[in-house]
Amino acid sequence: MKRYAIFALAFSALAPSAFAGNSVVATWYGNELRGNRTASGERFNPDGLTAAHKTLPLGTCLVVANPHTGKSVRVRVNDRGPYTKGVSLDLSAGAARAIGMRSTQGVTMRRC
Repeated sequence: MKRYAIFALAFSALAPSAFAGNSVVATWYGNELRGNRTASGERFNPDGLTAAHKTLPLGTCLVVANPHTGKSVRVRVNDRGPYTKGVSLDLSAGAARAIGMRSTQGVTMRRC
């Protein structure tokens, strides 16, 4: 009787996440929109940890980091926008405060 050794290797190449450390320009919005309905249907809370993005699915979790302070925050996409040319992400005032963001600036974002 002949013996055969069979070795099988299975692997897959994992593509890097489309949002792994992407550098984007972000801004924030606050009390002027308090209570307005977001694209998800919920009322906007400027103290919450939420964000607006043009194309990511509503409910997407993002980690947004401020390279100037080294702080990061988890946010949930619950609205559409921004509608300002060159800006990719709108953060709630609470999220901006959590990472020490005071004005429009570069941040990094990736999926949670």
